[in-house]
Amino acid sequence: MADRSRHLIGLLLGAEEDWPQAFEALLQRVGPVTIDGREHEFGSRRLTIEPFDLNDPVRVGLVIDRLAYWYYHPREWLKKAALMNGTYLLNSPFTFQSMEKHSAYCAMLRLGLKIPRTVLVPYKNPVDNVRWAYTSAKYNRPFDLDAIAEDLGYPLYMKPFDGGGWRGVSRINNKVDLHQAYDQSGEMLMHLQATIEYDVFARALSIGAETMVMDFRPDEPMHNRYAVSHDFLSPSAGHQAVAISRIVNAFFGWEFNSCEMLVKGDSVHPIDYANACPDVAVTSLHYYFPWALSALVKWSVFCLATGRRTSVDLHTERYFDIADDESLDYDAKLEAYLALADEYFETTKYHEWCAAHLGDFDLRVRDWVAGPDFDRLIRATVTSTYPAHEHDKFHAHFKGLTDLWLADQAG
Repeated sequence: MADRSRHLIGLLLGAEEDWPQAFEALLQRVGPVTIDGREHEFGSRRLTIEPFDLNDPVRVGLVIDRLAYWYYHPREWLKKAALMNGTYLLNSPFTFQSMEKHSAYCAMLRLGLKIPRTVLVPYKNPVDNVRWAYTSAKYNRPFDLDAIAEDLGYPLYMKPFDGGGWRGVSRINNKVDLHQAYDQSGEMLMHLQATIEYDVFARALSIGAETMVMDFRPDEPMHNRYAVSHDFLSPSAGHQAVAISRIVNAFFGWEFNSCEMLVKGDSVHPIDYANACPDVAVTSLHYYFPWALSALVKWSVFCLATGRRTSVDLHTERYFDIADDESLDYDAKLEAYLALADEYFETTKYHEWCAAHLGDFDLRVRDWVAGPDFDRLIRATVTSTYPAHEHDKFHAHFKGLTDLWLADQAG
């Protein structure tokens, strides 16, 4: 009888219910995987929040975290689990805490990526602390907000330096918008960021070694933001969008993250790429939802079965050596960064391993999406999300789009 390893995946959740149910259902369809005579079995559990001793054992071998960026108690538990118990974390709380959007901008500017000009301005209202008030009164220099905006050029965007869920993001078209948004920012620390005239707003969702670049329409209602469009970027821009998303993730040790980019012709400009809780809801991803959940299951299983280890050391000097190499142009640097990212994600090994050990998993995913359990998930999600008079409309909308995905896969 083969030796057996049982692996447990922890789900650290907020208010979500659709994708966790899908993940749990698809994980059950993985089945035992035999590697070198050892049989690997996989299960999951939803994690609860409770007091913990720093020496407590941790049962889960891997955690998919959707909560700890905002909720500090489980964030500290994740750090303890990673440092003391070797628990694998798809997103590092260490780097998400220290490398929020501001630091991420700085790091990618250091690599020479085409980040729009960005200015950090002081708080409108300093944090309510007597020492901050004293420091602000004594050392904050007066500045001309209008002059900064004029220099960046209208329209521009004001958004928090740490961000999250589009909180506090405003499009600034003129001086009135500028002062209204700044006055409302209160104790949030804000960036002003230039924009460019773009052809396409692209959003890339990366899960481990897989990336899907989607045509994103931010002005549409959430259920209609992701257009089902397969050739909306040129080959060069498409390659850059995939590469940039993976480079960002490998640089920071993020393995479940989205990257937003403005694309003009073949020029790709990243504008937002530190998303600790990227969108994977069926009511927004719809057509792309089965791919996302399949990738999440496969990457989790791969990490556990192969004994992949998390490192808190980023080795940024390897990227900076490339950035400082004057013999390389932009495209050559991007390819060199991508080679480091593929090394980090073990991209070739991952795809070969999935082909060898999960060869029919994609068919199992298609069978599940075509079956009654997935239909019930859509109905339950629509019922809990939309008013009663819209249930039939949105069920037909999401079912139609996922049926389109099934037809495309079959084709």
